[in-house]
Amino acid sequence: MIKIWQLIFQPGADKQFCKLSKTIQAKILDYFDDRILVTPDPYVFAVKLSGNDQDLWRFRVGDYRIICKVEKHKLIIMAVAIGHRKEIYKKIRH
Repeated sequence: MIKIWQLIFQPGADKQFCKLSKTIQAKILDYFDDRILVTPDPYVFAVKLSGNDQDLWRFRVGDYRIICKVEKHKLIIMAVAIGHRKEIYKKIRH
């Protein structure tokens, strides 16, 4: 499949990603490679965050959430935070 989008990790998200187990890392990367990066409309798989985080979107992979900014004009999905569903929203509020 041809990738349409590019996934980029901000430094904080990259650190969070590296702390996850290799199994979870693989699941997240597979999810993005197989579904998100090859679709013309990644918003189909995302939920827009409300409140102060209006420009952020959430992708769900099992119990983990990947919070992203989508730069539609550049075809870039930028991960800003990655973590377990119980903790991720606390991370983006700080």
